Amino acid sequence: MTIAQPLFSPLTLTEWRREFLNDPKRITEIYAAFNTTEENNDPAWIFKATQPLIVSQIERLLTALASGEKTLEDFPLFGVPFAVKDNIDVAQMPTSAACPAFTRLAEQDATVVAKLKAAGAIAIGKTNLDQFATGLVGTRSPYGAVPNTFNADYVSGGSSSGSASVVARGLAAFALGTDTAGSGRVPAGFNNIVGLKPTKGWLSTHGVVPACRLNDCVSVFALTVEDAYTVARIAGGYDEQDAYSRANPHTAPARFAATPRLAIPDTLEFYGDSQSQAAFEKSVARLQALGAQLVPIDFTPFRELAEQLYAGAWVAERTVAVGAILQSQPEAMDPTVRGIVESGLRFSACDAWRAEYARAALSRLIQSQLADFDALVVPTSPTIHTLEEMKEEPVRYNSHFGYYTNFTNLADLCALALPGDFRDDGLPAGITLIAPAWRDAALAHFGVLWQQAVMLPLGATNKALPAPQPALRSDAHVRLAVVGAHLRGMPLNFQLTTRDAVFIEETTTDASYRLYALANTTPPKPGLARMSGGAPIAVELWDIPLARFGEFVAEIPAPLGIGTLTLADGRLVKGFICEPQALTDAADITPWGGWKAWLARHQSA
Repeated sequence: MTIAQPLFSPLTLTEWRREFLNDPKRITEIYAAFNTTEENNDPAWIFKATQPLIVSQIERLLTALASGEKTLEDFPLFGVPFAVKDNIDVAQMPTSAACPAFTRLAEQDATVVAKLKAAGAIAIGKTNLDQFATGLVGTRSPYGAVPNTFNADYVSGGSSSGSASVVARGLAAFALGTDTAGSGRVPAGFNNIVGLKPTKGWLSTHGVVPACRLNDCVSVFALTVEDAYTVARIAGGYDEQDAYSRANPHTAPARFAATPRLAIPDTLEFYGDSQSQAAFEKSVARLQALGAQLVPIDFTPFRELAEQLYAGAWVAERTVAVGAILQSQPEAMDPTVRGIVESGLRFSACDAWRAEYARAALSRLIQSQLADFDALVVPTSPTIHTLEEMKEEPVRYNSHFGYYTNFTNLADLCALALPGDFRDDGLPAGITLIAPAWRDAALAHFGVLWQQAVMLPLGATNKALPAPQPALRSDAHVRLAVVGAHLRGMPLNFQLTTRDAVFIEETTTDASYRLYALANTTPPKPGLARMSGGAPIAVELWDIPLARFGEFVAEIPAPLGIGTLTLADGRLVKGFICEPQALTDAADITPWGGWKAWLARHQSA
């Protein structure tokens, strides 16, 4: 293996951690070959980090390790190269938003970048985009159009075109984009990668050039769902500096139901593109094979809300965001972008309020429609076009790409774009799962299952999907072991399910517990106690939303309570325990190995 190979090989986060596990100082050798030339012939990059910028990031990490201030475990992203869309600030790198006249040198990192650097990641450059993040095509940039990574005649998708391209080719382990109308999803779909569009306000937009501040999200591109969600967890969190940042209420479920219920548009639009339609139908069949139940719903409110983003007064938000350069140097802007931004000037304050009332009404209707579903599944884009076709119809074809994306942020939904079945011409198509706010963890968990089912090569790298990692855990949930009346099929199980707790797995405790049938309890309940001479006891693990855990515990009657249990594999989880005095007149049922087994034998006796 050559020194530079790990940097330019498509490695997942787990593989990057292995690179430095035994010798963190290898980071200096690995990055020594990065950007040894100033020439940049790759339109995906606007700026590649210089060696001094790379070295300064590396020295900070190695100094922290050498001083003993930090250990490698404190840097979950140690040495991982990442790229940043050039409307997000990286200290000592230019921020252009793909407009040379707008370019300035960033004095400090955007909040999300600072968090990723603090976790050990190395920012290697700034990526191309549709100017001022206005477009879904990847062609509206003076730095050149970013071609599709599978067929250079086709568009890459935008506006986060460069970020998607470098991830799809394995040039960066992950990349940050932004998503206002679909910019973190369409390029993912067109390049066979994962695009995580988080809940609005989870990832701070402090240090991001705004497009539409009310709807802007920092998004994550990666080769795998595990990597995208890991990055989002590290980069996310409430930020006082961002007026639109939100704290996670910790009320959403951790996973889909055992039999997922997915909404699907009752009428699907592909603009006559039979290849995209056929690819989506194959993906739908895969979803059904995974056990999902697909239920058609009226897509009208979604479509009407999507139309609001550019056809209504919402476009004036873009005018506000870049108004200064529009007024002083309109000739410096991409003509198509300028036309869109200028159109916001025709709307009045009254128009803006009417648009907000319409958004609120449609959003409420959408939330009601999705209430009984785990998610909505749609094609990431209904079609794709060549670079030449985009020159002929730059606005109309762009709007086609946003048919299944434009409504998402207006309706306060989160989304996950996933690789899907390819078109017959060899181009990626992709599907997107969309759910109410804060269900990002549930989307990610199902997304992992989906990637394992389709088993596509990662991006444009031909690298196979790695073996599955341990199941994703969410810090917004409490993993709880139940042993008796809260088990599935038992009379108190509803206390979990009505709080959006989801079943994870069946397992056992380690061999240091004994189980008792308590006297005079209604409904009948067991008591679990740690003591010598114990045995493994059957338990079920459930993930309950953190905010619902307290009210669940409040319903637990004496002599039961919640403590920390040790499972057979050494994991520590919260679980039911019993006060010792209640065991004096209880029946020891440890030999049966669990509550259900004892009930079955007891009832058949």
